[in-house]
Amino acid sequence: MTAKFLRLAATLTFAVATSQAVAQESANNVANTTDWSVFVEPVEGGGAPKECWGVSKPKETVNTKDGAPVSVRRGEILLFVTYRAGGAQGEISFSGGYPFAGENTPVKLEVEGKAFNLFTGGEWAWAGSPEDDATILAALKAGGSAKLTGRSGKGTQTEDTFSLLGFSAAVDEAAKRCAS
Repeated sequence: MTAKFLRLAATLTFAVATSQAVAQESANNVANTTDWSVFVEPVEGGGAPKECWGVSKPKETVNTKDGAPVSVRRGEILLFVTYRAGGAQGEISFSGGYPFAGENTPVKLEVEGKAFNLFTGGEWAWAGSPEDDATILAALKAGGSAKLTGRSGKGTQTEDTFSLLGFSAAVDEAAKRCAS
């Protein structure tokens, strides 16, 4: 339970920092690879970046309630792979743009017929362990698209489909920039 709490705290801290950095694209965007972008969070005073990530927005979003399409307002919908200098490598996270239904309601990530469950907290979802991150990362590198299905606290089901064109190049670039 403590490890899960620490991972949640780290992810939420990262989420705040990342959402601010994404809003400052011109300052932190270091590469674009088809449908993915690479960002870095530099160490103050220069040197190697402390965080590097590949990120993309969905190509398609479908929102339904009770099986019928609905129009809803959502915040930024983003899929991330994050690397940290001297720390976690290849962490998968997803910002759904709304508060998820709860911790016991995972977000489903599907890549080429393979399904993974992501844990949720607030508007964020992430893999459960470094081993899960590595397995998902390998599937994403081999796939053409990824679909994330979640449910909001208001009962809206969302399906966000991300292109994986440029994914491998983006995450390789992010990993290289944060290599310690």
